[in-house]
Amino acid sequence: MASQTKELISKGNTAYSSGEIDEAIDLYTRALAIDENNHILYSNRSAAYAKLENYENAIKDAEQCIKIKPDFIKGYTRKASVLAFLKRYDDAIKVYEAGLAIDPNNQQIITELEAARKSAAEAPPNGFSFFADPLFINQLMSNPKAKELLKDPETAKLVKMMQENPENTSLLTNVKLIKLIGTVLGINGSSTENEVQINKKTHKKKETNSLKSSTNATKTPEQNEAEEEKEKGNEAYKKKDFETALNHYNKATELDPNNMTFYTNRAAVYFEQKRWDDCIHECEKAIDIGRENQADYKLIAKAYARMGNVKVQENNYHDSIKYYNRSLSEFRNPDILKKKQEIEKIVKEQERVAYINPELAEQEKAKGSEFFQKADYPNALKHYTEAIKRNPSDAKVYSNRAACFMKLMEFQLALKDCDEGIALDPTLLKCHLRKGHALMAMKDFSQAMSAFGKALEIDPNCPDAIEGFQQCSIRPSNNDPEEVLKRATTDPEIQAILSDPSMGLILQQMENEPQALHHHLRNPAIAHKIHKLIDCGIIDIRHG
Repeated sequence: MASQTKELISKGNTAYSSGEIDEAIDLYTRALAIDENNHILYSNRSAAYAKLENYENAIKDAEQCIKIKPDFIKGYTRKASVLAFLKRYDDAIKVYEAGLAIDPNNQQIITELEAARKSAAEAPPNGFSFFADPLFINQLMSNPKAKELLKDPETAKLVKMMQENPENTSLLTNVKLIKLIGTVLGINGSSTENEVQINKKTHKKKETNSLKSSTNATKTPEQNEAEEEKEKGNEAYKKKDFETALNHYNKATELDPNNMTFYTNRAAVYFEQKRWDDCIHECEKAIDIGRENQADYKLIAKAYARMGNVKVQENNYHDSIKYYNRSLSEFRNPDILKKKQEIEKIVKEQERVAYINPELAEQEKAKGSEFFQKADYPNALKHYTEAIKRNPSDAKVYSNRAACFMKLMEFQLALKDCDEGIALDPTLLKCHLRKGHALMAMKDFSQAMSAFGKALEIDPNCPDAIEGFQQCSIRPSNNDPEEVLKRATTDPEIQAILSDPSMGLILQQMENEPQALHHHLRNPAIAHKIHKLIDCGIIDIRHG
């Protein structure tokens, strides 16, 4: 049990590192089904959920991790980092402080707590924080008009959401919530819909301007100047004046060396200039700067994606997939996922083409024919299949493998190989003949006649084609039982087969379990006897 859990954790960690986050979550979940009190599994799955931006489950798993092992510091950092990313700084600070009480010297918590406090101090003030004020809620519940409005389920839900996250100003554009606030604050509630829309637009405009002013106010003069240089660089970049753009991005980096965006912008210029090594180097610097300054996952993902794009330009597809996986592990961008899948198809096709070797194909075909002569059809099939991989344009190998499938009663597969062979070489007589025999075995006599007819077009004097065509023309729909019995009693070989006790058991098993036929056909001696009984009509095989 413990070893199975460890194996699942190891596989999950590998999948996580490779950017296969969904697979990692599945493996951690399967491990939790075995060991539901494993705090490390909840911690790891929390990190995986955070990568997929499933923050609700990330927090839940972090909380479960803390519940199981309260002294496991990583549980606190998992939860707090998600809360900080969601800009719920006060909640994040409380969690960091709880973790710090357990391990006062933990440098990671000290650093992240300081960053959370700084972010909380720099956050723009929220003019609608009264949803967290008990006095306002009491006024809300005691106001007759407000109480009437709260009977609406959607309005009640909006209030609850604002109580849980007062900073969620996006909800304040909702007409029902605006009307409720107006009722409590004594604002005239008889406004027309158009007036409400105007107020919404005015509020949003003020909020945007306020946020912009607040953001600029928290930046140093150097940072503001750096932003201006970046904007100038962006304008030059759009005009494809890359040298000018590069000069502005360089100035921005000198003014604010801790902003990874300036480095990724410079990498974009290098990409356009086909300076691949410089682009890779710049992206690596951007990622290091971003990690140090807790940049948005999306920005780091963008840097990795650009590195992947460089490797595509260099036709280094294996490395491009590596970088795309890293990008997706930071942020699951559908466009990057699509790019990665396209590159994986190219790699697969390259590997298929690189595997082609006509000389080795001939060797495998010879081995297949050798086993076929010994009636060892499974081994013959294996070598013919390898020969096809080594030279997929050889129609004769498809014909040979079709003969193998015929012997193993896999008529549909035999038919498919015949069609492949005919597509490659429409004049290959054996493919048409084997197609006809496969269709006859499947009781599709009209199509079989057509196949034999094609064979006669290639060779009008071919005895097998003439016989097959005639058999299809006069073939009765069912074997006459009396005729079958007559053949069985006059053929000593058939009598010997039917009197063999072991064959009796095999035939009985085939009657009860039709799929057992394919298993018995792998034994050359038994296969010969079964073919004999089929030929005389005692065994009737029908394939749909």
